Amino acid sequence: MKVYVSVDMEGVSGLTDPEEMHAGGRGYERGCELMTADANAVVAGAFDGGATAVRVNDAHGSTKNLRIDLLDERATLLRGPGKPLRMGEGLDASHRAACFAGYHARAGVRHGVLNHTWMGREIHNVHLNGEVCGEIRLVASFAGSLGVPVVLVTGDEAACEEARELLGDVETVAVKRGVDRFAAELLPPAVAQARIREATARALGRVADFRPYAPEPPFTLGIEWNSTAIAAGCALVPGVTAAGPRHTEFTTGDFSQIMSLMGIFAMIGGQVACRSGVYG
Repeated sequence: MKVYVSVDMEGVSGLTDPEEMHAGGRGYERGCELMTADANAVVAGAFDGGATAVRVNDAHGSTKNLRIDLLDERATLLRGPGKPLRMGEGLDASHRAACFAGYHARAGVRHGVLNHTWMGREIHNVHLNGEVCGEIRLVASFAGSLGVPVVLVTGDEAACEEARELLGDVETVAVKRGVDRFAAELLPPAVAQARIREATARALGRVADFRPYAPEPPFTLGIEWNSTAIAAGCALVPGVTAAGPRHTEFTTGDFSQIMSLMGIFAMIGGQVACRSGVYG
């Protein structure tokens, strides 16, 4: 049984500060260690539950965060920028189950620790087929388009609630409870990671109970940007249309195109916002 693990960082045990999310920030190196420890808890639980192979994808920011020297030796790691499918890189129909570790709530969710959708400042909201959509829904939809069910989500309480609302009786582990966007009540990492390992094994023990989350095509991705400049830049991509001064839309029957497009949007949005001063 092959298992896929997508690991983000905002929902990792012990982390609350944006500086901990970025290279050079205060606490980042320790954050990478904690992120790797949460990933290892999923890997260990997967093998406890009968996995024969585990593929881990570093799905946060630069995608150069997980410590390969500390990773469980039974797993493999996808690392580094330029991955076409971004948070879903390496996932294919050969996997029996997908696990999301360190995930966070979508943009605007009250008490969602470090809540955002894909980009922390540039994107105000994302919609999929007219419904508000966070990263959990985006990546779960991609997995579902391949016939792969999501069986586990770990993160803060808001992320776990979002996952259950979307996926039903998915296994979740809340490693922290949000007080505000940058404050939380935390479980000690050792406690959180023990729960993650147990929940992963439990999920794979009942893997036959899960069904892929698979919205019907065509898929329309709508994004409300925080800037007319970013929206205008993204609307230059072939197939993307301007749906308003700060809105873009894209429709496709292939969900992998949405995953790839989100990566292109991140590059365009980051360039416009970070290199155009206050008018980004």
